Amino acid sequence: MDEIRQRLSVLAPSSLELIDDSHLHAGHAGARSGGGHYRLSIVSDAFSGKNTVARHRLVYDTLGDMMRRDIHALAIQARTPDES
Repeated sequence: MDEIRQRLSVLAPSSLELIDDSHLHAGHAGARSGGGHYRLSIVSDAFSGKNTVARHRLVYDTLGDMMRRDIHALAIQARTPDES
């Protein structure tokens, strides 16, 4: 989780909450392969002027190869400071 937080720090979040729900998915194919299940709530000016899909894409791009290796599922709530 530290690496996820570190990578997301480039978005200069004013708030970031990351919850590891991997234990709830024991026995799931993604859990067996080592990929974690996470919930992310992030507030950043980087999301200003972007729709939901563009915000999620920005998060995925920022996490890069972790999305294929370390993260099996990521539920994202991405807001601007005005929306929080």
